[in-house]
Amino acid sequence: MLPYKALYGRKCRTLLYWTELKESHIHRVDLIKETEEKVKVIRDRLKAASDRKKSYADLKRNEIEFQVGDRVFLKVSPWKKVLIFGRKGKLSPRFIRLYEITKRVGPLAYRLALPLELEKIHDVFHVSMLR
Repeated sequence: MLPYKALYGRKCRTLLYWTELKESHIHRVDLIKETEEKVKVIRDRLKAASDRKKSYADLKRNEIEFQVGDRVFLKVSPWKKVLIFGRKGKLSPRFIRLYEITKRVGPLAYRLALPLELEKIHDVFHVSMLR
């Protein structure tokens, strides 16, 4: 159903299908009440759908925190076309060797001690890139 039809209970009148309205149809109070009720129902259903989607997404999320000095694996799958680590294609590694965390930059970002071969890469990574 189109949003206009859901709100007003009729199709949208374009200039091609415009008909004259009587005074009684313009100032109907019941039309305003019906519209407000429909808007409330639509908002409630959108809120319920949003809450349901959030609850499913929250099941997959987990809070991960690391301490300075911890050693973590670095995820490299998004960099396939930038840098090549090991083999190409399906057998390319998802994570490369352990690196030490030198500093916590923000609530979800960490600075790693990278070797000289990775000097082209910025040394601050999101927690989702670390294991």
